[in-house]
Amino acid sequence: MKVLFVRPNMSPHRSSDAMEPLVFGILSALTPPEIERCLCDERLEEIPFDEPADLVAITVETFTARRAYQIAHRFLQRGIPVVMGGYHPTLLPQETLQFASSVVVGDAEGVWPEILVDARHGRLRRIYQRPLPPLAGLTVDRSIFRGKRYRSVALVQFGRGCRYACDFCSIHAFYGNSLRWRPVEEVVAEIDGVRNRHVFFTDDNLFNDRDRLESLLAAVSPLRVRWSCQASLDLAADPELVGRMARAGCVAVMIGFESLDEGNLRQMKKLWQRRHGPYDQLVQVFRREGIMVYGAFVLGYDHDTPETFQVTLDFALRNKLFLANFNPLTPTPGAKIYDRLQREERLIHDPWWLHEDYRYGQSMFHPRRMTAEQLMQGCYRARSEFNRSRNIVRRAIDRQANCRDWYRAAAFFAANITSRREIHNKQGRRLGEEGQLMPWFEAVEEGVLVDEVRG
Repeated sequence: MKVLFVRPNMSPHRSSDAMEPLVFGILSALTPPEIERCLCDERLEEIPFDEPADLVAITVETFTARRAYQIAHRFLQRGIPVVMGGYHPTLLPQETLQFASSVVVGDAEGVWPEILVDARHGRLRRIYQRPLPPLAGLTVDRSIFRGKRYRSVALVQFGRGCRYACDFCSIHAFYGNSLRWRPVEEVVAEIDGVRNRHVFFTDDNLFNDRDRLESLLAAVSPLRVRWSCQASLDLAADPELVGRMARAGCVAVMIGFESLDEGNLRQMKKLWQRRHGPYDQLVQVFRREGIMVYGAFVLGYDHDTPETFQVTLDFALRNKLFLANFNPLTPTPGAKIYDRLQREERLIHDPWWLHEDYRYGQSMFHPRRMTAEQLMQGCYRARSEFNRSRNIVRRAIDRQANCRDWYRAAAFFAANITSRREIHNKQGRRLGEEGQLMPWFEAVEEGVLVDEVRG
């Protein structure tokens, strides 16, 4: 038996910022050794549609859904069953079942061995779902990534879930109130195996629990590895803990500032960020410790105007952010903002991720205080300006964080050059290939499917 793991791109083109798809390393480790495994990552290579396989497993994000369905169709035409999983299929199983043999709802680890047995015997079920499995004992087979030109970053996971439920985020819809962690000793053992590489903790929020983070820092410090992570802004309210992170090897942290406007933060359910002081002061908590700050911003909420882009850009440049994302608000399935915009009939294409006319970077909805065109152009202009050569150099002239040492300087320039290239590479691209998207199977009657998922 042979399993082909497929990581689709937004469209059939190559990217220069691809990192290892951790999910397939996890599933490969759960696959019996007698089963042949092969990974194809469309961000790096063409899909081998003619390759022999007994089962195709595709991980699907909302931005890659249209392309994933097109890829699945090619394999289904050859009689090869296709199973899909990830955030998008979990939140929209009814849609995904039109394009796949089977759908995994939730985390795949708890059902993967069962899927393999059913596939071997030709009896795949339409939906696989189990309660969220514990993370103890989770291992990653990194051999499946060999020979592929991924960025030299090892993705490592400590926990899953987030203690916050932001209006625009679908993480809470996927995991609910569940917060789970791996045993610290298992995480340390995994990091020890990739000692010569930069480690990125994939947790949606590494600061979900202070005590657990302190335990991780104490265990990671002796390894003398350099690492980065994502964390909520309230971490900056604890300068002592930030200092401990730096001494444990943290060189960069991604923070979701989202907006500089209090009204927007209230809509986002993130007004709590204002309790900890002005953003400029909070950024300095990290920078004083030599931790580079990667800022993420969501633009297009109801209080934003055409002037918002320049104000946000000025903040990012003034604080010499390591990197910055200026993203148009993206209403994704499962997020509260999607339901609100749908009720208000403000979505331009619904569903936008399947629409043939949608292009990456466009607004998916009509903002309140600007046009959809202004939102698209404002975000693209902010991204482009932040990544202009002169601004990259100005942000680099920073002995406090971005160029505190040669390691940080090298990471800064490598990341910024890649970011600059990908901004222009992705803007305006079609999702998937040209042509009408045709379901492979008949749509499942909604009430029956919902009962099956819940059962």
